[in-house]
Amino acid sequence: MRTPIIAGNWKMNKTKEEAVSFLQEVKGKVPSGEKVEAVVCSPDLFLDALVQEAEGTEVKISAQNMHFEEKGAFTGETSPKALKDLGVEYVIIGHSERRDMFGETDASVNQKVHAAIDHGLTPIVCVGETLEERESNKTSDVVTRQVKEGLKDLTKEQAALVVVAYEPVWAIGTGKTPTAEEANETCGVIREALATAFSRETAEAVRIQYGGSVKPANIKEMMSQSDIDGALVGGASLEAESFLQLVEGGNE
Repeated sequence: MRTPIIAGNWKMNKTKEEAVSFLQEVKGKVPSGEKVEAVVCSPDLFLDALVQEAEGTEVKISAQNMHFEEKGAFTGETSPKALKDLGVEYVIIGHSERRDMFGETDASVNQKVHAAIDHGLTPIVCVGETLEERESNKTSDVVTRQVKEGLKDLTKEQAALVVVAYEPVWAIGTGKTPTAEEANETCGVIREALATAFSRETAEAVRIQYGGSVKPANIKEMMSQSDIDGALVGGASLEAESFLQLVEGGNE
């Protein structure tokens, strides 16, 4: 039985005061981690404060990116060793905005995935197609390639620890979204890619999130699908009440 996982990706939003206030509002109100896992993906600036605020609660804290080296002359980057030292548990890797705006590639995603696992962090690995790729019927090819290249050279045991987030690029922040059935179909393709690359047992263990204009109004429908185990949510995760509704939707 895969534990549902709802992760709120704040992107470049909030001040430290706003971030701490958010956590104070939601902690103590999320269900047990055995029923659904609630993750807050914060800008690096607030990670330390949020980890401290979340201590002893059901809320997990995630970074939004990291470097694959643990130290060195990499100005402006964040070390996986430092994230682990803070008490961070998750890290988003390969988000479409990182790929599109900052030159992230399947190869760099793979390096970061290995580094995350080596340092005891759980990577949330994002995959997804552009509108052009979707209209050219390349969705399955794109997400299969991103899964296989992004998780290349992991052991079956390591791969089973990864969370994969299917985020169609054309749906992020646009208000557009595939139907629940369409999203589930692509998540099924991702699971088959995992089975081919590793094993059926591994594929059945990996949690696959859907992301892209997820909101309280559609979370239950998405979560009712066979291959969708959670959501990676942007704008709808910025308000405490909305985030709690999303977590509740993931718990049903």
